[in-house]
Amino acid sequence: MAQKIALFNHKGGVSKTTTTFNLGWMLASKGKRVILVDADPQCNLTGMVLREETEDEMNRIAKIYQTQSNLKTSLAPAFESQPKLIEPVDCIPVEGQDNLFLLPGHVGLAEYEVTLGIAQQLSGSVQALRNIPGAMNYLLDKTAQRFQADYVLIDMSSSLGSINQNLLTISDFFIVPTTANFFSVMAIDSLAKVIPQWVAWAKKASSLSILKEATYPFPEVNLKCLGIIVQNYRIIRGKETKAFEKWISRIEEDVALKIAPAFKQQGIMLPDRAYQEAGIAESFCLTKIANFNSLIALAQKHRTPVYALTPEQLKQRGKVLELNQRKQEEFRQVFSALADKVIQLTSEAYAVSA
Repeated sequence: MAQKIALFNHKGGVSKTTTTFNLGWMLASKGKRVILVDADPQCNLTGMVLREETEDEMNRIAKIYQTQSNLKTSLAPAFESQPKLIEPVDCIPVEGQDNLFLLPGHVGLAEYEVTLGIAQQLSGSVQALRNIPGAMNYLLDKTAQRFQADYVLIDMSSSLGSINQNLLTISDFFIVPTTANFFSVMAIDSLAKVIPQWVAWAKKASSLSILKEATYPFPEVNLKCLGIIVQNYRIIRGKETKAFEKWISRIEEDVALKIAPAFKQQGIMLPDRAYQEAGIAESFCLTKIANFNSLIALAQKHRTPVYALTPEQLKQRGKVLELNQRKQEEFRQVFSALADKVIQLTSEAYAVSA
């Protein structure tokens, strides 16, 4: 059974999409079969993988959407009461990585927000809504089975809406990407309250017989937090600047003192030994990723991770090329270590013991 990992923070601009893509690619390079799910109606992950810079590329994307399913149209049987079952998505292979696949997003996914919100509040008493809360879980599980996936990485939007509530609570694990600033501290404080509330709702929903017996049953809740990622901070002479250092410390402190206790109370954390054995401190920080702006732009242009850019793609020579290649290697090591931690934390032994 594939492990579903959500990348979620309702604060925007924390590099959720870039992290999803790079982590997925690295997991695939380590022999894992990975599906990237674009659950953000902005469709940035889909755009990153498919690209749309030229008219030919835009026409190609249009043909893909005409012939291959996406997140919204695949959910239509449940959300639009169509007389057919939800079927697995015909995911798109990601160019350059054999074990990596994309489940495309759709701008119209946002249309289901209100319907899902109503269903999640009233499905315990209204028969006509019973199939909606479990629909996304059914679709992702069936698609993962079809592709024999080990991991399903879910790139989520920056909101506290019903779609994100559903996606997070049907996941097995989640990661909270953050940036080193005041607003990420605010977001940490908010998540410490919101996520336990969501999990409490989901546990109640999973106990309702009407949802258990639905065509698309709402699953038992077994969500666990893998940790946070701090990124997009500046490095000078090998160390983050004092301003960024201040906010990084504040985020780590708030995670240790606010998020961890709140999550533990709701059973959303792995056993302490799991984090300790993976070399993760009490701040539950999985990794820190400095700002690689120029390389990120090139990586997006070539639909490849920063660490996989070739000298031909960099189009640089001499000391500039050497400098960026060192940055690439640093980026590769960071994501390789992150992928190793994810694999270790999501291993069957920890999942069972949790």
